[in-house]
Amino acid sequence: MPAKISTFFSRISPYFLWLILAIPALGMLADLIGSDNPRIYGRLLHGTGEFSARFLIIGMMATPLMLLFKGKGWTRWMVKNRRYFGVAAFGYAALHTLFYILKLNSFDRVIAELSAFYIWTGWLAFLIFLPLAATSMDYAVRKLGKWWKPLQRWTYAAAVLTLLHWASLHEWRGWVPAAVHFGPLALLSIYRLWWLYIRRRPARIPA
Repeated sequence: MPAKISTFFSRISPYFLWLILAIPALGMLADLIGSDNPRIYGRLLHGTGEFSARFLIIGMMATPLMLLFKGKGWTRWMVKNRRYFGVAAFGYAALHTLFYILKLNSFDRVIAELSAFYIWTGWLAFLIFLPLAATSMDYAVRKLGKWWKPLQRWTYAAAVLTLLHWASLHEWRGWVPAAVHFGPLALLSIYRLWWLYIRRRPARIPA
């Protein structure tokens, strides 16, 4: 069975993966076209934000899952394709930002809300997303060379800001779904740190 799972993942075309990642957006687009209710932007605002966070989490879980499951085929597939999930996360974040602006329908209101904690954390996360998405293609990897990985590590800052943005919504009533989504990533990140920096250290000999 594990071999069959690995074979299944290895045969998934990137185009088919893009189609899967786009399905939520296609559903939201259908809702938008078929609705004349101005409140539709609020509903789409929440949906795009949640899918952006989910795809961000999936992409970041790839490496620690590969370490945990000792390089199983499906985890290698996740590592190979994690950039697709990252770009999808940015795409939904861009839609999230667009629907937020459309919901407020006023540049002055957008500026007035910038000082709110749950707003500026979201904007800052999105600004970090911009260079990460712009350098996600193979051309950027070649051009940046050794600087590409340090730049992509800013994903962790974007993830923390996304968590704070989500959790602080509506007077911190969003902390439960935020914790449910980011909890597995936090645990896997701790495991990755242990695997990289603690596991291989020799035990100290007591004096």
